[in-house]
Amino acid sequence: MERSLPLLLIVRDILGYAKTGREARKLIAEGSFKVDGVVRKDYKFPVGFMDVIEVTKAGEFYRLLPYPVKFFKLQPISREEAAIKPLRIEGKTTVKGGHVQLHLFDGRNVMIRVGDPRNPVEDVYDTWGTLILSIPGSEVKGYIGFGVGKVAVVIGGKAVGRVGRIKSVAWGWRREATVVTLEDPRGNLFQTSLNYVFIIGEDKPVIRLPEGAWP
Repeated sequence: MERSLPLLLIVRDILGYAKTGREARKLIAEGSFKVDGVVRKDYKFPVGFMDVIEVTKAGEFYRLLPYPVKFFKLQPISREEAAIKPLRIEGKTTVKGGHVQLHLFDGRNVMIRVGDPRNPVEDVYDTWGTLILSIPGSEVKGYIGFGVGKVAVVIGGKAVGRVGRIKSVAWGWRREATVVTLEDPRGNLFQTSLNYVFIIGEDKPVIRLPEGAWP
């Protein structure tokens, strides 16, 4: 919840489609906005990082991204990009039948079915990596593992919104104590907790970022 905004605030205060809360609630109730490809009529619906907002009548698409100081920014994106959503893998469990369930950043779960539980070759996914899903269908379109050299955006802390390439990882006894060092496009090094690192690309970001965040 600390990394999300109610849909009403986005409609009224960021997009400016309404001057009052009442006007915003009316537009939302009419089905004028989709989040991740699904019409949302609850004005309290939480919109979080990487969520895609569609203004149905205007044909506009936006992604909610972390942004320095302000913390949140709506980034205009194309219709094509609006069909995908990167999601960090928060954890994984083995379920009945030896299949693997991935627990993702936005609360959803994705099942990876394996042919042989004793040799689950289909399970190439690790915690802290990023799945690229289709929306709203949640079909796996790609995967970017976590590691040195990968491009990441910071989703919290003092470095929120900064984008860089991972240079090193100093693993701690728990994830909060693990420190990741990144290098931004201008060659500046900065550090943040592993908790705040969100992989968004192998060599370059797979999503559109605010101007100046990445060359």
